[in-house]
Amino acid sequence: MSALTLDVNGAKHPVDAAPEESLLSVLRERLSLTGTKYGCGEGQCGACTVLLDGRPVRSCRTKASEAAGRKIVTIEGLASGDRLHPVQAAFLDAEAFQCGFCTPGMIVSVAALLSAKPAPSAEDIASALGGNVCRCGTYPRIVTAVTQAARAMRKG
Repeated sequence: MSALTLDVNGAKHPVDAAPEESLLSVLRERLSLTGTKYGCGEGQCGACTVLLDGRPVRSCRTKASEAAGRKIVTIEGLASGDRLHPVQAAFLDAEAFQCGFCTPGMIVSVAALLSAKPAPSAEDIASALGGNVCRCGTYPRIVTAVTQAARAMRKG
């Protein structure tokens, strides 16, 4: 075990983690941030996506030690107090989920996309979400939510 300090959602958290322990495990088991989901455990489904220095990463494949000293944002950290992030609000408005298991990873990936490209093309959206799997097949509503969120964010 080694002592690490993780900057998660704007707060510093000292944790002890084994050298090979995943960031996902630390987030869920030590910090009780259970919005980030364990899906495949192989970085293929996107359910565990978090932002690491503003970029989407698969927390199941990222060692906690690699994230030390870097800014981590989970689904819980996107909202501002009681105000949802525009992407979270758009997913609700468009009913862009069914079972909801993939939704946190999708939302985090979309937040990263819209931060980099405020007016994404259909190709940009497909590329950004290419590694996020929705087993329920709500992709059309997800694309609608992305478009709504982009519009809302551009309006301010």
